Amino acid sequence: MVVPLQNTVRDYAWGSPTALPELLGVEPDGTPQAELWMGAHESAPSVLPSGDTLYDVVSADPEAVLGAETAERFEGRFPFLAKLLAAGQPLSIQAHPSREQAIDGYRRDEEAGIPRDAADRNYKDAWPKPEILIALEPFDALVGFRPLERTVALLDALAPTGFGELTDQLRNGKLREAFTEFMSRDRDAIRPLVGALGEAVAQYQGDAFALERETLAKLCADFPDDPGVLAALLLNRVRLQRFDAVYLPAGNVHAYLRGLGFEVMANSDNVLRGGLTSKHIDVPELVSVVDFEPLADPVLTATAVGDDVLTYETGCEYFAIHRVDLDSGEKTLDGEGPRIVCCVAGTVDAAGKDSVVTLSAGQSAFASGTEGPCTLRGSGTAFVVSAR
Repeated sequence: MVVPLQNTVRDYAWGSPTALPELLGVEPDGTPQAELWMGAHESAPSVLPSGDTLYDVVSADPEAVLGAETAERFEGRFPFLAKLLAAGQPLSIQAHPSREQAIDGYRRDEEAGIPRDAADRNYKDAWPKPEILIALEPFDALVGFRPLERTVALLDALAPTGFGELTDQLRNGKLREAFTEFMSRDRDAIRPLVGALGEAVAQYQGDAFALERETLAKLCADFPDDPGVLAALLLNRVRLQRFDAVYLPAGNVHAYLRGLGFEVMANSDNVLRGGLTSKHIDVPELVSVVDFEPLADPVLTATAVGDDVLTYETGCEYFAIHRVDLDSGEKTLDGEGPRIVCCVAGTVDAAGKDSVVTLSAGQSAFASGTEGPCTLRGSGTAFVVSAR
């Protein structure tokens, strides 16, 4: 079957009040609209035309919906979650665990008797949460640790008071120690450092590090006693252009700052936070999953795999993602396993064996794991997410 999906918008405080309504072609109501979820996550599953949720349908008969192979590989769980994400304010500094770390952390939280919906629980499930964010407009983010020599150059240029020890640690290659020390300080100790950093940014007259200075100035003003501001000093500051992407495997420290994007992740709730948030923070657990290897170039671009079809190569075992750009054309995509088609521009028809769904920007459709090839027609751009 290929059927339209009715999806839920999550109104997190960091969301943009205008970006999603503008994409969907509806009037904004003034409330923050952060994420539109597409998939079978139990907390906000998509609804099928029958009125059943995709979560309930998958739970009732995983093989019929996912296909036998996908159902077996992922133990009857829908393997991925797709979202339209609209950030009007920064999200938290965070990282996600590997599969092994998630299994161990979930076991520990279960044995400790922490309720699965508790705000202070670290591991909601036993899955990792690798994810990709593809920009639909210029999108700002902090992604992975910047090469140390460049961070030292930034600190030397700004020369904020009280940061000499950090700079020396980085010169000596002690990134883990520097990150852990700053993230572990209490807010009373953080406030003067953030104040000194904000003052140094305001006084800097050079031409270098324009994006970094822009972000640090905002964070210092908005989060005056938050250690996440200091973490931002260590991370790559990127501005993605339309259809550029960042892939965030296990251990990658990151924070989305502002913009509209299409996001795909493994179907998990496991987020370990370190700052820029009022939610639960567990620095020791965060540090235990972080990958401290610097990332020289975090931006991922799509690769053409045929006429009008591009793919984002991530190596992720939970999903594959293709972009289809049509100009009054047609493209058939082979595939097995469940798929979600999301239109982000123009109008695209998604056709299966005996059904057609017409999608405009922001709308999506579901193809079951037993459907076979799916054909897209029209003039527009759509993402097709499938189980790998």
